Amino acid sequence: MQGRTGPSGSAEGHATPPLSLRRFSPISPRIVAIGASTGGPQALAGVLETLSPYADGLPIVIVLHMPNDFAAVVSGYIERLTHRRTQIAANGEALEPGRIYIAPGNVHLGIMRATSGHFLSYIDGPPENFCKPAVDVLFRTVAKAYGPAGLGLVLSGMGNDGLEGSRAIVDSGGSIIVQDAETSVVWGMPGAVANAGLASAVLPLDQIGMLTANLIRGFKSRMRA
Repeated sequence: MQGRTGPSGSAEGHATPPLSLRRFSPISPRIVAIGASTGGPQALAGVLETLSPYADGLPIVIVLHMPNDFAAVVSGYIERLTHRRTQIAANGEALEPGRIYIAPGNVHLGIMRATSGHFLSYIDGPPENFCKPAVDVLFRTVAKAYGPAGLGLVLSGMGNDGLEGSRAIVDSGGSIIVQDAETSVVWGMPGAVANAGLASAVLPLDQIGMLTANLIRGFKSRMRA
């Protein structure tokens, strides 16, 4: 299963060239990192509701561009929807499998690897892509900490935050899945990644959760593995 290409035609009626898709990592993911912005809460709900029953063995870490006081609202909503422990990421906290972590506002969130495991880390750098927290920061640290076992999802959002972080994940051997244009509120962030040839699948929202679950379970027989 490779996912589909971008929109089938332009405003002038000319077919657009198909998007170039990469092979999936042969390594099953040990973390799912998600980036989203405009339209993100709805997109997260669509993905996580399907994915949650299969996520006992790994953490899910989310950067959503939103005001700081909205993070707790989203966290509570996701926990009620998924029935899975969901919390605002705390600096220095050890990552636990089966939990969902959401970046707080006004600080970058990263993942650090140590001999005793993986830890959440606040990174107080300047905004990137006019965003803080930035998806690029999270994805870069996932690439460094998890290598080919890192999986990134880029969902609906304005701008191109997540593009360079996705490149880092791919360069480290990991994989990226992006939401398609038709189901995105804004196809800025996922479109930038897809058009750069960094995605292994470009899918409607209602297919992303199950594909992610299949990757976690090692079902790659029908994918570009």
